[in-house]
Amino acid sequence: MSNQQNKKIGGMVDVSGKDITRRVACASAEIRMSVKAFRLLMTSGSPKGDVFETARVAGVMAAKATPSIVPLCHPLELGQVKIAFIAQKKDQSIVITSEVVCWGRTGIEMEALTAVAAAALTIYDMMKWAGQDMTIGDIKLLHKSGGKSGVWNRAE
Repeated sequence: MSNQQNKKIGGMVDVSGKDITRRVACASAEIRMSVKAFRLLMTSGSPKGDVFETARVAGVMAAKATPSIVPLCHPLELGQVKIAFIAQKKDQSIVITSEVVCWGRTGIEMEALTAVAAAALTIYDMMKWAGQDMTIGDIKLLHKSGGKSGVWNRAE
């Protein structure tokens, strides 16, 4: 099949010839909320339960489910998924970070990005009772390593 025909067909990229290397990806997202909602999150939490632990579990589950969510994404055997939260009182926001690790033939950037997005959505869902004027944004890759292209870090 020619390259021209192959482009018309599309599909998953063939990674079978790539070397298996240790892959790491880190990403972040931010959820901003009103002063009232932020204060309630920090002092009372949510009637639904522990917001940060639930968001952490959602992030891990989302990283594991990435190939079911993102078309043409390769399924990977994840070795580790970490989710962390940093409260930013000055702008009533929570910065969510993820670190995802595996040994594989392709990168895990999508898993790290999906993890922080799902964690942010979970915080939104659990805190919407306190006000729906929250915004989720600034979802970005911070770091990736492994494979032929080596290390990449976001310049801040």
